[in-house]
Amino acid sequence: MKTLLLLLGALLLPALGVAATEPDYLSFATEDEKNSTEIFSRASPSVVYVTNTALRRNLFSLNVQEIPRGSGTGFVWNERGLIVTNFHVIAGAHRLIVTLGDQREFEAQVVGVAPEKDLAVLRIEDPPEDLQALPLGDSSELSVGRKVLAIGNPFGLDTTLTTGVVSALGREIQAPSGRTIRGVIQTDAAINPGNSGGPLLNSLGQLVGVNTAIFSPSGASAGIGFAIPVNTVKEVIPQLIAYGKVLHPIIGVELASDRWIRRFGIEGVPIVHVYPGLPAAEAGMEGARQVGRREIKLGDVITHIDGKEIRSSDDYLTALETHEPGDTISIDTRRGDKKLSFKVTLIESQ
Repeated sequence: MKTLLLLLGALLLPALGVAATEPDYLSFATEDEKNSTEIFSRASPSVVYVTNTALRRNLFSLNVQEIPRGSGTGFVWNERGLIVTNFHVIAGAHRLIVTLGDQREFEAQVVGVAPEKDLAVLRIEDPPEDLQALPLGDSSELSVGRKVLAIGNPFGLDTTLTTGVVSALGREIQAPSGRTIRGVIQTDAAINPGNSGGPLLNSLGQLVGVNTAIFSPSGASAGIGFAIPVNTVKEVIPQLIAYGKVLHPIIGVELASDRWIRRFGIEGVPIVHVYPGLPAAEAGMEGARQVGRREIKLGDVITHIDGKEIRSSDDYLTALETHEPGDTISIDTRRGDKKLSFKVTLIESQ
């Protein structure tokens, strides 16, 4: 009825010599629509478009050309020109261009990458003074059914908003490095190619995740999208800014590859080499050694860390990442027919 009266007023008032005013459509929008509009208005200036180009040699002329390699989304991390996006968006880039919402373009350099978390930090050259960072939320406060909003550049269409809910929590996806990213947010907010690296926001406009992947047979949104939780982002990004990589706690060993483990059907993860002077060596752990010209005799095969079964290098790294340098962990191994247990103090990787 209210809409009908507004339309009738717009038609009759000019005929009566009364100036018509522009209808305030937002005044009869739902509270949810107002919330979405307000969040998009506040957050979209912080969302950027990332273009990745690479060098390729022309097969006929042999000239080296710069060609588009991919594109995605990112967002402003701080006012000093740091941009966060997905690692797979910028992987293999020769040149990176960051386009702001007002279409200003800047060349960008890579500050740090974490392929195992599919995150990367860029720095734009000569950043403008009006950059706006997104406020950070707390992904531990999310629950299934909570409203979320995704802003990105799907299929190269700039600054697009999609909305949905948290469909599930604690999902696992595979990172570009082959590692498993745990604790991932699943959402039905439409995420398509080009949305990667963009922000997932809550109803307060706070960053709660970084959109990273979709599950779809067709390659387009099928209502199953995934985002790296912001609490993981808050742990990783400061390390990428400071060191260019994520610092992992280590014990000082080299492990056999997962491919080698599967090939020989080994239960556990064999230690190939123990580095002298580091915690594993000091604890008495042993690596593999060559016997004769072709035979290799295994040393310690890691089977459990703190009581959790270890079946791959991913399991091993994940177990260590739950600790900090200085923590002491319990490692169970198999050495030939013997079962051994070690107490090993973690140190920081360099």
